[in-house]
Amino acid sequence: MSSTARMPAAEHPIVPGFYPDPTVCRAGSDYYLAHSSFEYFPGAPVFHSRDLLRWKQIGNILDRRSQFRRGDGRASGGIYGSTLRFHDGRFWFVTTNVADPEPGQTVVTTEDPAGPWSDPVYVREAVGIDPDLCWDEDGECFLTWKGTVIDGEGDGIFQGRLDTETGRFKGDPYPVWQGTGLAASEAPHLYRIGGHWYLMLAEGGTERGHTVTVARGDSPQGPFESCPDNPVFSHRSLAHPVQNTGHADLVQTEDGDWAAVYLAVRPKGFTPGFHVLGRETFLAGVEWVDGWPVFDEDRHTVPMADTAFTDEFTAPRLDARWVVPGGEPEAVAVRRSGGGLELGEGLLCARVRDLAWTAEAAFSEAGHFRLLIDDRHWYGLTFEDGRVRATARIGDIEHDLGAAPCAAGRAVLRIEAVEPAAEGASPVTLGPDVVFLSFDGGDGVRELGRLDGRYLSTEVATGFTGRMLAVAAAGVRSVIEHVEYMPR
Repeated sequence: MSSTARMPAAEHPIVPGFYPDPTVCRAGSDYYLAHSSFEYFPGAPVFHSRDLLRWKQIGNILDRRSQFRRGDGRASGGIYGSTLRFHDGRFWFVTTNVADPEPGQTVVTTEDPAGPWSDPVYVREAVGIDPDLCWDEDGECFLTWKGTVIDGEGDGIFQGRLDTETGRFKGDPYPVWQGTGLAASEAPHLYRIGGHWYLMLAEGGTERGHTVTVARGDSPQGPFESCPDNPVFSHRSLAHPVQNTGHADLVQTEDGDWAAVYLAVRPKGFTPGFHVLGRETFLAGVEWVDGWPVFDEDRHTVPMADTAFTDEFTAPRLDARWVVPGGEPEAVAVRRSGGGLELGEGLLCARVRDLAWTAEAAFSEAGHFRLLIDDRHWYGLTFEDGRVRATARIGDIEHDLGAAPCAAGRAVLRIEAVEPAAEGASPVTLGPDVVFLSFDGGDGVRELGRLDGRYLSTEVATGFTGRMLAVAAAGVRSVIEHVEYMPR
């Protein structure tokens, strides 16, 4: 597809791949977007745009362990839903680290979203997830979140007036609007728009029943009146290629229009459908009708995102795409003077961002190359002791698919995802894709395995993350020379 091609925003993400729980703000002519990152460190990737359509990653907000403590490091732990705001000349980011919940909510600030961001102020009294920050015309800051109050009872959407310097509440927190009664009311965002305060929630869970609901009131504390047309946005029970729509955040454009970013997935294959890239970020227009937001998902067309990359690891620092699950990049990768990385313990990962793609990793001496969705669901290749073998791990089962000699001291390990063939009298594609594992030891490409992609999907593995490519050490010494990723 041409790089100049434009596609409907209702079907194509503005930030493809595992970039969920989007939160957006504007400062002048510039827009900034941040995301959940779960167990991966550095955490909370942040993007920049001038038009809401084309986005470029400028860093990771939480890039020091003083900001993002490792905690238990479990899969789908770590950094959950967040809010990014520009207020009084500074950028504010508030989030939850569920791997280390004792400090409560985490607030960091900066004058430059590319970083560095401050060390945290913790809000210990707020127990839960999905925090939001909003200020009134007098400069009072309101923290709204999903959960409870420390040593309190009940669970729901709570709010308190926050002292942002100390992380303490000015008075007791209180419950606010709890939604329409659907499951899993969460992800609150509070806005002052016109003469009203609006409280927007995600409801129905982040699966097929995901929705956006909204209420309004005359003060940030409420009481709130539910929109008569709730939910104001959802794809539940629709025959639409994009599903799980919800967890939205609003932004006013420089021209005075309104837009929303939201998460959604692109399931493929036979029922129940399998999504493999995680929850991605989409864009919709917003109109205001009788004082309520109306989502216009067909307003925008988006250019094809530039997801291809080649990394020879010659820059002084790792590109922001590289992250480590439950560990430290400096422990996994040591830069070599002539390029490439010497690999240590752990996985160095980058997000898969397309439905069909090819990736290659060139190793000298030894190395692992994996496609994973978590530590118990992965397909991979291992170059070690003059051989390359292909392995699949699905839950508690780990199986070697095949092996072949590779006499050279260098191997290019290749993983590809392609559209599956249709099957049956009424042809359907069963899985979302087929994954090929092969290598080139200097004498041509040899295939070692091909696997149904559904076993590396959220519907099988569970959790909140998406597919990642990972390089890792094998044996005493492993050097990764370069990694190339190309959409098909």
